[in-house]
Order: sequence, then structure tokens, then C-alpha cells
Amino acid sequence: MRYLYFLLLFAVTATVSSPAQAQDAEVPLNADVYRLIDRYHIKYNTEGLHTSFKPYGRLRVADLAEKADQDMSQQSAADEYNVNYLLNDNWNYTRYDRDNANSRSILNHFFENKTDFYHYESPEFTLRVNPVIGLQAGTDSETDGLRYVNTRGIQVEGSLDEKLGFYTFLTDNQVKFPGYVNNRIVRDTIVPHEGYWKDFKGDGYDFFTARGYIRYAATKHISVMLGHDRNFIGNGHRSLILSDYSAPYFFLKLQTQVWKLQYTNLYAELTADHERSDQLYPKKYMTLHHLSLNLLPNLNIGVFESTIFGRDKGRFELQYLNPLIFYRAVEQGLGSSDNALLGMDAKWNIFNRVQLYGQLVLDEFLLSEIKAGNGWWANKYALQGGAKYIDAFGISNLDLQGELNYVRPFTYQHEAAYTNYQHYQQPLAHPMGANLAEAIGIIRYQPIPRLTMVAKAIATQYGQDPPNTTDEFGNRVEPNYGGNVLKPYNTRPGNYGFEVGSGIKTNQFYGEFNLSYQILYNMFVDVTQVVRRANAEDSAYDQKTSFSSISFRWNIPQRTHEF
Repeated sequence: MRYLYFLLLFAVTATVSSPAQAQDAEVPLNADVYRLIDRYHIKYNTEGLHTSFKPYGRLRVADLAEKADQDMSQQSAADEYNVNYLLNDNWNYTRYDRDNANSRSILNHFFENKTDFYHYESPEFTLRVNPVIGLQAGTDSETDGLRYVNTRGIQVEGSLDEKLGFYTFLTDNQVKFPGYVNNRIVRDTIVPHEGYWKDFKGDGYDFFTARGYIRYAATKHISVMLGHDRNFIGNGHRSLILSDYSAPYFFLKLQTQVWKLQYTNLYAELTADHERSDQLYPKKYMTLHHLSLNLLPNLNIGVFESTIFGRDKGRFELQYLNPLIFYRAVEQGLGSSDNALLGMDAKWNIFNRVQLYGQLVLDEFLLSEIKAGNGWWANKYALQGGAKYIDAFGISNLDLQGELNYVRPFTYQHEAAYTNYQHYQQPLAHPMGANLAEAIGIIRYQPIPRLTMVAKAIATQYGQDPPNTTDEFGNRVEPNYGGNVLKPYNTRPGNYGFEVGSGIKTNQFYGEFNLSYQILYNMFVDVTQVVRRANAEDSAYDQKTSFSSISFRWNIPQRTHEF
């Protein structure tokens, strides 16, 4: 990974004398905040904001909020509240007056504005410091005792000389999860979304969450970012390309935005395998290119390619540093069998009310085998299609979303942990892996400014693997029908006859209702009800879960487990 440091050093020093744009931090990934950004992007078609690669820079979001603010005479009270929230949340990048001053500061130093526990602002330097608190208590029908989340931490961000943005987020967490989440932890020996963990009071888990980065304006159109965080590609509820489900990872991101184009190069260091012991975990790497083009102010298409690879002693393959090349050609030239994916995404905003979006991911396939219809195992691809409808049926702040996802068996799997599409025992794309077909419906309604209600229904058909067995020689056999991306594809039981649901076919319903009230800026009380039902061909795999909870959050998004 030291080669990435050299690349970063070159990018910075080669452009140190170039005129650079004001550099910003990014809006942290948070489904509730990004829903607001998405809503106003659909309304106003801001061409400068490419929405497929998240997170977004605060400067772009501030521009969107300012555009929405100019149209407040036509908006509801909830929209006025939301736009004011976005303006205040990005106060150091807005050009207009804002209602962010706080007349009730503490000791003349703390809470001088509504958004920050402590802040400092000068022409050369801005600083924002905020506490992070997440408390949840609930009961689960599958598990005895209280289920809870206890999170405390700090968030710091700012900018220096209008060229460097920085961010850090650090929390200490003790959690007792609902039963279905515990089952996933037992299967994969990892806490969802997190890295290293320890046991806590029997069936609980103790872990740190640490994210952070620096973001440098190399030129007017190029930013360079070095960090430990997550990224998300797409406009849907799920991403079949790169999601924010896994643990944070170390990465270097080069992002170029000029004319109608945004071109992103992502170089990431991942953890190939994880065993609960004090040792250096094996490394692997991901290189990814994504090109986004605004064909029209309301029509965007993107193409991507990515490669997952590992080498002896954690060595990085220098040829993958080339920012403008077809990775498959590099792979063939090296004589390697690295795991390459490619595909596209698209988005079309219609009438400032509707958004259509989709994704296509190609892992491996042969057109002749697809035409034959024999269920060849290596026809590995994924499809997504979805739509959003804001202010549905003329009702202000009623937003609907529908989405379909289809992922063939063995997609994202590869020969070994060094090349499969996972990080720290967690999928890099869909949280349920592959071998699935899924339908998602989401209703969001904001009847008054501070209150938001969200109802989700997710119906999924997928195939599970039967229990492990032993062969005639006493060797352990782990059946593999292509759903668990952690397994190598060479353990499959054959070459043909694989369709979505192969293995133990399971029909699952996940329903969630959430009522969230914002007490103060970024301070929420949530009431949540989750109902989950899994009906399998083998009744031993059936599950029924009802989880009820109440939460208090301050400067932290909701922790969800939608699998």
C-alpha cells in the first residue's frame, strides 16, 4: 500500500502551485440526510451534483440547498425546514445569510450556533466539533433480555486554507442485537458494518468505530482524498456495485469533475480474511474506476470497472495504479486470475417529480450459455431497476420508492478470500450476497417539519446452503449454492441447473416502521418496529422475528439491519 502514498504525494506536489477550488469535507453517509438531498435534486435537477458516487462534497450540497432556498415561496413548511437544515448543516460553504446563530450559547464558547457543540471560523481555518450519542433499547421475540445499543463518541471536521478538508468520527460501542442479526454474526464471525470486535456480557458485542479522511484540492477540477471510510455507488436503496454495508476500509480516491463529467478512481486496501486472534490480517486490494456523464440536466449514465486482487506478502500490483485503462487488459497481460467486474448505472429525473434509476453488473457470462437457458453457474450478473415519486399524488412531502434487485448465484464469489467481493467477512455490494431476487417498497411522509414517518417492505427470495457435512474420508464439506460471497465458487455441486433460489429456497419478508422526531438540530427520538419472517423449504430454517425499540440519537444515523 506504500505505492498509494507515493501516488498521493505525486498528485499533491505536482499541483501545489496550481489554482485550486475551495476544498470541502463530505456529507457523512446517512440515509435520512441523503433522502433530503435526493428529493431536492429531483426537484431542481442541479447538474453540478453527480448523485451516483456518494458521499457528496458539502460545497455541492450547499449549492443545491441555496437553489432550493430561492424557491421557498412555493414549498411546504416541511420543505422550508428541510432546506434550512441543509443550509445550516453546510453553513461554512453557503453564500447567503443563514439562520444558524444561537442566542443561548453556553459560556460564550459552546453552541454559539445551532449546529455545533463548538465551532471556529476564520478565512484560513474552520473547525466543527460535536458529540456523538446513540442509545437504543428494545425487545426481540427471538431473544431473552433487553436488546440495546450504547454508543458514545466525537465527530470533528473542518477545512484549512480553503484547500484541505478533514473529518474524523470515533465511537465506542456496546451492543446486544436482535436474534436474526446474531445469526448473521455467528455465520460470518463478524459484526455487520464493523471490523474488530470483542464479546460483551454473554451475547453482546464491544467494538470501536473509527472513520476519517483528508481531502485536498489538487486543481480546480481534481480532488485527492485519503481516508478510512465507506463509499456508495448508485441511486437506489441498495447498491449492486459498491455499498456502505461493510466495515470501513482504507482508500485513496481521486475525483475529477469537469464539463458534464465526473471521473472517480478508487484504490482501497481490504481485509481478505478475519480470524479472532491477535495477528496481522491478510490484505487484498480493490481498484475501481467510475465515469459519470450528465447527458442532459436530468439524465445521467455511468460506467464502472473494478478489480479485486491479492498478492504474496500483501504486495500491491503497480499496473493497477493506471487511472485510465481497461482493467481486464491489465489482468490478461499479467496472466492473473483476479476478480474483475464491470457494468453501468443510470438515472433519469422526469417532470421534477419522478426519478427512474438502475444498475447492471457483469461478473462473468457467456451469451451462448444464457441463450441455452441451462442455468450455467458462471452466468454471473446482477440487475437493478427502481423509481422514486416525490410529493406523490399531490401530497406534499409524501415520497414513494420502489426497487427490484436480481443477483444470479455465484455473483461476487471467486476462487479464494483474496479475490472475492468482500471486505472483513462482509459483502461489498448487496448485504445478502447473491442468489436472490428482491422487491422493495418504501413510503416516507413528513406531515410536520420535525416529524418523519418511514415504512419499508422488503420481499426477498433467495437460496440458502444446506448444513455442512463430511465426505467418506472424513473431510468437511461446505455446500455452496452461490449465495454466500465468502465461499469459493469451486466448491459448487455442479456446473448447470442454478437459478435464483437454488439450494434451500427461502421466501423472506422484512417490514419496518419508523417514527422519527427531531428535537434539536441532529438530535432525534426514534420509535421503530421491525417484523421479519423467513419461510424456507426446510422448516429448520424458518424464522419469525418481532423487534420493537426506542432510540435517542445525536449526530449519528440510525443503525439498520435490512437482511
